[in-house]
Amino acid sequence: MRPIAPGLLSAQQEATHEPKHELRLQENPRAVVDDSALMRKLIPQMLEGDPSIEVVGTAIDGTFCLKKIEELQPNVITLDLQMPGMNGIDTLKEIMRRNPLPVIVVSSHSTEGASVTFKALGLGAFDFVTKPRDASTHMTEAAAELIAKIKAAADCKIVRPGSFLRISAHPEKISAQKSGPPPTKLVAIGISTGGPQALEFLLAQLPPDFPGTIVVVQHMPEGFTEMFARRLDEICSLRVKEAQSGDILQAGRVLICPGSRHIRVKRAAKADMVILSDDPRVNGHRPSVDVLFNSVAEEYGSGAVAVLMTGMGDDGAEGLGAVKKAGGMTIAESEESCVVYGMPKAAIERGYATRVVSLDVLSSTLQALCNRNEGREKKDSTGRAVRAGF
Repeated sequence: MRPIAPGLLSAQQEATHEPKHELRLQENPRAVVDDSALMRKLIPQMLEGDPSIEVVGTAIDGTFCLKKIEELQPNVITLDLQMPGMNGIDTLKEIMRRNPLPVIVVSSHSTEGASVTFKALGLGAFDFVTKPRDASTHMTEAAAELIAKIKAAADCKIVRPGSFLRISAHPEKISAQKSGPPPTKLVAIGISTGGPQALEFLLAQLPPDFPGTIVVVQHMPEGFTEMFARRLDEICSLRVKEAQSGDILQAGRVLICPGSRHIRVKRAAKADMVILSDDPRVNGHRPSVDVLFNSVAEEYGSGAVAVLMTGMGDDGAEGLGAVKKAGGMTIAESEESCVVYGMPKAAIERGYATRVVSLDVLSSTLQALCNRNEGREKKDSTGRAVRAGF
């Protein structure tokens, strides 16, 4: 490692070797910026565990970062949002204006940290990691997460500000009715990296009288999902809230699984509901998409629609297969609209996706599937996935 500017990292792939993500001068650099001397020391230490990553530099503030980016031409940046002088948000805006690069935000666990992090994601940041609360006990876990996200960022699509539909500031809403008709379908959504903007785009296009009920697992730390749910509720016509055990599955309602909890659905005589638990991680995640999808397959069978969207890894792939086996409709987001194609790709390659749908037509697809006069869905002669939205 050659420390030059805080948050500057570079990555490259060598044609004759395994994919290699290196932070090298003048080749394919990346940048990391943090005003904390401790974090500027910790981040390189966290990355030392992967020999395919080389830190090329560090920077103490946004102004210095922009100069080093121009000099080093990095391809991935880690960026603290709370810095003196030019803060992280202003730095991110300049990065995206001058020459958009994948930016991984380093966020605090505070409410203020969560708020500014979502603002950064809306401005085009690739993803975020939280600063370890206790470096002595959580360093290994934090390092693994950061390394995985750096590697994914090196190959990701840049989400430019304004790439997604602008949302109405005052969406129409319909109040919940205790005696209203039951939901026509349960829609279960699993999503990870690239998820916040994709979910905003999707849910904002669904009408207030959407007849299905929606449960979402978004890989996100504890403390962030409540604010994310409130943000979605502000911009969507549907009613959105962070889930609590016992919440009823109502038509036109979206429940977001809390960070660091698992969520399952449960059918009951009086009302269908969600149940939260603190069971061990599955596929390295809590919440896990597989946990949700497996319960959906068991409880709802053909009355369910399972959707696997943008994200790293393969969480949700096997669960999607379980829903398909139980007779439910299974959808994977198309590669063309994914920020990271990992989760949908895993499901498609295993033959678990009945349909492959791009983000721009996913809302209309869900409306068609959940309408009370639902038509038959198309499959090819083998029963494998039919693509839509290209």
